[in-house]
Amino acid sequence: MNEKLKTKLAILPEQPGCYLMKDRQGTVIYVGKANILRNRVRSYFTGSHNGKTLRLVNEIEDFEYIVTSSEIEALILEMNLIKQYDPKYNVMLKDDKSYPYIKLTAERHPRLITTRKVKKDKGKYFGPYPNVHAANETKKLLDRMYPLRKCTALPDRVCLYYHLGQCIAPCVNEIQDQTYKEMIDEITRFLNGGYKEIKTELSKKMIEASENLEFERAKELRDKIAHIEAVMEKQKMSTNDFTNRDVFGYTVDKGWMCVQVFFIRQGKLIERDVSMFPIYKKPEDEMLTFLGQFYLKDHHFKPKEILIPNTVNSQMAEELLEVKVLTPQRGQKKDLVNLAIKNAKIALKEKFSLIERDEERTIKAVERLGEQLGIYTPHRIESFDNSNIHGTNPVSAMVVFIDGRSEKKEYRKYKIKTVEGPDDYESMREVVRRRYSRVLKEGLPLPDLIIIDGGKGHVEAVRDVLENELNLNIPIAGLVKDEKHKTSQLLYGNPLEMIPLKKNSQEFYLLQRIQDEVHRFAITFHRQLRGKNTFNSILDHIPGIGEVRKKLLLKHFGSIKKMKEAKLEEFTTIGIPKNVAEALMKKLTQ
Repeated sequence: MNEKLKTKLAILPEQPGCYLMKDRQGTVIYVGKANILRNRVRSYFTGSHNGKTLRLVNEIEDFEYIVTSSEIEALILEMNLIKQYDPKYNVMLKDDKSYPYIKLTAERHPRLITTRKVKKDKGKYFGPYPNVHAANETKKLLDRMYPLRKCTALPDRVCLYYHLGQCIAPCVNEIQDQTYKEMIDEITRFLNGGYKEIKTELSKKMIEASENLEFERAKELRDKIAHIEAVMEKQKMSTNDFTNRDVFGYTVDKGWMCVQVFFIRQGKLIERDVSMFPIYKKPEDEMLTFLGQFYLKDHHFKPKEILIPNTVNSQMAEELLEVKVLTPQRGQKKDLVNLAIKNAKIALKEKFSLIERDEERTIKAVERLGEQLGIYTPHRIESFDNSNIHGTNPVSAMVVFIDGRSEKKEYRKYKIKTVEGPDDYESMREVVRRRYSRVLKEGLPLPDLIIIDGGKGHVEAVRDVLENELNLNIPIAGLVKDEKHKTSQLLYGNPLEMIPLKKNSQEFYLLQRIQDEVHRFAITFHRQLRGKNTFNSILDHIPGIGEVRKKLLLKHFGSIKKMKEAKLEEFTTIGIPKNVAEALMKKLTQ
């Protein structure tokens, strides 16, 4: 522990608040809250810890804290700080399920659609549904009953849905706001569990129509009732009421927490939502943080009621979420919470082997790589590769791996601007200079290790730019391929020497993944650029073909090859003048 940390730990206040742990680059890596800051923060640096907490503590070089007036204030502040900084040790590992919703759009002429993305766009969302089939079937039923528009843009004439009685045709009719309000209210009531009432109302109307000898109308109403029964009542009921509620259960083992959430909508228990993540504080505190993040960060809709285990402070949860929160002690609701806890235990047990295997491939491989090179654990690795064919369309690409996993949103592409001809060393100099000049200017995180896809010359070129031009001291390694274009050697040091890595070790496999990924990314960018330039170079010199006609040609034919095979009529049919088409065909056959 450094002297700066010791001094700060000695003066921590005995008050509630939040703390922000930082690494040696000043990046916030963890945010937590505490009822007593002094006790909580000091606990990280005393006693023994499991592997997860030990890894966090080993990265801490500094911390900040913010005092609050109460524990609930600290909890709300913690949520906002996590949202602001997105620290890597606060990230939850979630399953990849994305549930479908039914959405009533907030447009002038509203539509009913199914979607997996929930946005803050004033639309009304209903769900989630257990699968897209259930959502689509429900939507089809509502389309039969309520004739909202189906098209994304209003046409200038009525469509088939109008003739089927499933569209009110706002394209040609003036629709009153009250008409839409009544339909939206009915749909909302239907999707919030009131479909039985609507079915009863339809039954009464069907009997009235039959008594009035309106048999076509009675048949139409009968069909609607049948559709409601087929779609909405074929699932077993799981509760005795129609209250929309979320049920939470959790379990903790080996420093990990698994949270299971059951969505109950319209009295039906649908599939689970699973989250797993390492924990660094008391399980009940982690659960409160999770609840806040679940609805804030993940944009889940808050139901009317939330059920949680009795180990969690329901009063704080209710104050945090502003929703009714219960810790049931008996009965059906208690059974639902127990079922969520049981599923959490099963899921965590099943996933442990996968988690351990993934850690072996990622963070542990990164740690061992750092040991082999004699440097700090390279949590952030940036890798570069060049791509060109005989000096044409030269490009470079950078990929980023954080804790052994690719971080695609941080990948970058570069067109070489200052280098003439096929000069790999100068291309690498230019790209590295541009990359880290911007990093310094914008205060972006620096990598712990730079890996160059190349040998001694490439590494020395990069070292020269970093040390002599930018005054940066970042470890640099080179990856050399064999005659089969496979990862062969790792070069490191000053002077450079080969680092012996076992070919079957996870750290070697990590380097292979990095090298393959940066090569793939660079090649893909080069092909895209080459294809675009080939298309442009041929069409740019033909009179009568500007940007609009180039786009038209590309959209219709898709490639130069197909244009060469096309006849004159195919060009004129899509609106290219005959004389321009003839000039184009002549150019293509040269």
